[in-house]
Amino acid sequence: MRGDCADCFGLCCVALPFTASADFAADKPAGTPCGHLREDSRCGIHDRLRGSGYTGCTVYCFGAGQKVSQVTFGGRDWRRDPAAAREMFAAFPVVRQLHELLRHLTEVLRLAPARALRPEVREVLAETERMTLLAPAELAALDVAAHRARVGALLLRAGELARADVPGRKRDHRGADLMGAKLRGADLRGALLRGAYLIAADLRGADLRQADLLGADLRDTRLHGADLTGALFLTEPQLTAAHGDAATKLPAGLPRPSHWPDTLTPPPAPSPQPRRGRPRDSGRPLRGRPHRP
Repeated sequence: MRGDCADCFGLCCVALPFTASADFAADKPAGTPCGHLREDSRCGIHDRLRGSGYTGCTVYCFGAGQKVSQVTFGGRDWRRDPAAAREMFAAFPVVRQLHELLRHLTEVLRLAPARALRPEVREVLAETERMTLLAPAELAALDVAAHRARVGALLLRAGELARADVPGRKRDHRGADLMGAKLRGADLRGALLRGAYLIAADLRGADLRQADLLGADLRDTRLHGADLTGALFLTEPQLTAAHGDAATKLPAGLPRPSHWPDTLTPPPAPSPQPRRGRPRDSGRPLRGRPHRP
């Protein structure tokens, strides 16, 4: 579930709305191409997105873009096939959400403490994959919220099993407002931070081993020197939205964001706190609200 922009037609730059905020420099309605999208479906400011005020464009679609472009629509470009554009733009946010669920379910299969759930997880994983292959009209009619809720309950059970052997008190900060919180050096091993607002929070040197970070909002979170070894349901988009350095320990398989320095450096000053609204679309990383996992 990794994005491959070479096999996509810039769907995230067209299908999704932008809201002027700390994530996007300007408003853009859904279905309208971003002014920086080139004719070859490449971004004209890709190498300077952050400096241009488009940090929200540095996240990823979990491979949904190429699935819709190359599988659902068989390689048809929305520019050359305007009749398919509306359906393509409607399908992309749905498939993006499903691909995010696939990513989390696949992670559960690797969690040894949750091995008892593997048969159920494989069944739900196969069902979710089948959903991604539905025709455009069927995708539009899909009750994604209901499926997210079902998967979310399963992920919660898996997370509880994975965190059960963490010693000491496991704090419950589910959905907590921790914007700008001073948590430097905090012991958050095995903490439940699902859907927590950690925007611009100071987590330098914090111990987040095996913490459940499903849908936690890490925009401008300072993770310099933090230990995220074994953190649960952490994704590339979340890390890309945060700040870290060479001392930040990440879960196996998650690459260090390219904008993080390779050396130990003083943490940057936090950016102005963005709106709490979703930076892109209803398919953003899971936030832990009642209608979502």
